[in-house]
Amino acid sequence: MDLGLSGRVTVVTGGAGGIGLAAASTFAAEGSRIVVWDLGDAEAAARRIRSEFSVDAIGVSVDVTDELAVAAAVDRTIVEVGSIDHLAHAAAVGSGRFGFPFTNLRPADWAKVLQVNVMGMVHVAHAVAPRMVDRATGTMVFLGSVAGQIGSQTDPPYSASKAAGINFAQCLAKDLAPHGVRVNTVCPGMVRTTLNRSVWQAWHDQAAPADRLSYDEWSDRKIRAVVPLGRWQTAEAIADMIVFLSSDRAEHVTGQTINVDGGFVMHW
Repeated sequence: MDLGLSGRVTVVTGGAGGIGLAAASTFAAEGSRIVVWDLGDAEAAARRIRSEFSVDAIGVSVDVTDELAVAAAVDRTIVEVGSIDHLAHAAAVGSGRFGFPFTNLRPADWAKVLQVNVMGMVHVAHAVAPRMVDRATGTMVFLGSVAGQIGSQTDPPYSASKAAGINFAQCLAKDLAPHGVRVNTVCPGMVRTTLNRSVWQAWHDQAAPADRLSYDEWSDRKIRAVVPLGRWQTAEAIADMIVFLSSDRAEHVTGQTINVDGGFVMHW
């Protein structure tokens, strides 16, 4: 199936690792030219993509919490590759703290999560949207989470930030639709990412030592119990949905929140 992405420019925030890197790689497999935005080693990810997929790829070091840095990243991207056709926004953090209940956290534990996950999304949208509006075309896909839909107590700041992101993406979709720009959200379920492991490890470690299983056995049992399909989701599966929603095959899809969660939310 030709997704019509060959030669187009895709910016992937948080593209140096995890789901962001999987998305960048999947876009590259479709022939997209890739711009990796990341606070980490964006150029290393770009080199890997160039080597593996033989497409143009550049890395831009950017902190999405810095409005001026994001604007500068857009300017550099336009200068070096000419346009931004697609945006996949995966940059996000968790609080590193554990809820159940929320009073296990302090109000100060919220600030960084909201700054990265909410204001980072705001900065990126404000910087990228005018470029797409000027060209009357483009797509944005934001990485959400099922935690933003069910009031997950696991990491309350993260859950709240993802709920805000889902809502803001719908606002963007309504505002930008008259300009030919589509906006959607993809919500992963249970993916073996570094962020997921840090949260689940804290959950696992709360068990009494005498009752504690190994982390792998405990987490696999939990997945089988709460995910109807009975297995972890993969970063590649999330990337496939991001890429599809960005493609011409999804030209009538906007303002949607699509779960790739093995049925988790249905089960909840």
